[in-house]
Amino acid sequence: MFLSASSGRAVTLLRRSLCGRLARWRRSRRGLTGAVLVVAAACSEPPPEAPPASAAAAEAGSLRPAPPPPPVPDPRDTRPVLVAFGDSLTAGYGVDLTEAWPERFQELLDAGGHAVRVVNAGVSGETSAGGLRRLPWVLDRQPAAAAIVIALGGNDGLRGIPPDSMAQNLAAMVHEAQGRGLAVLLSGVPSPPELGEDYQAAFTEAFRQVAGETGVPLLPSLLEGVAGVRELNQGDRIHPNAEGARRLAENVLGAMEPLLAEQDWSRAVPPGEARKGTGTDREE
Repeated sequence: MFLSASSGRAVTLLRRSLCGRLARWRRSRRGLTGAVLVVAAACSEPPPEAPPASAAAAEAGSLRPAPPPPPVPDPRDTRPVLVAFGDSLTAGYGVDLTEAWPERFQELLDAGGHAVRVVNAGVSGETSAGGLRRLPWVLDRQPAAAAIVIALGGNDGLRGIPPDSMAQNLAAMVHEAQGRGLAVLLSGVPSPPELGEDYQAAFTEAFRQVAGETGVPLLPSLLEGVAGVRELNQGDRIHPNAEGARRLAENVLGAMEPLLAEQDWSRAVPPGEARKGTGTDREE
């Protein structure tokens, strides 16, 4: 039912009158009956509506703006794209964007003469479920994508998500990328020791299972040589510092070398040849 403007003003005035009388009555009474409590609730101003949250933010349990559109690739840059797809470890939480492991990985690829452009598609707080929803959106916006590093699961472990559920999500992401013709590297992470040995064993096995069933190479732990080393981590002892991120890039390069050697998309640039395009793009 719709009210006219005059009817709406009348309802507002009536409401204010009733609420004023209720306030005076409350001052003369120590308690409120259930019926008065209902009226009091109706007299209070409604809270402002919460802004919508992105899928990744909902998984993280916090509200934040949706990721901005990805950068528009330089049309002069003809290099194939490698997508670094992960969570805060990939996004570079707590370090400068130029110090996150995808950016350091780009430096290593350039030094090795590989004509590949790395796109950082890390989002802090992402779980495997959130990544599964986000992946098609990311790949649709990267038509030059030829390879992807899937580095998710850390937030699943922090939340105690069943490893078999995580494995299903990871496998679905691998299949999504393979269906688009991308070369895939799957990267594991350690689970929190507080969850017990049984959970840790199942968590680690989930990555091996997915890699085996989908036929993709596996980096057993993105944090190999970094996790638990105080000098390589920030104060939270979870996220790598700049030096730790460099070690992560080295871990990824070691696992990617067979793909770099086998795939035509990573054609090495002859010494002295100018490379089209420079640097690493970042996608939120």
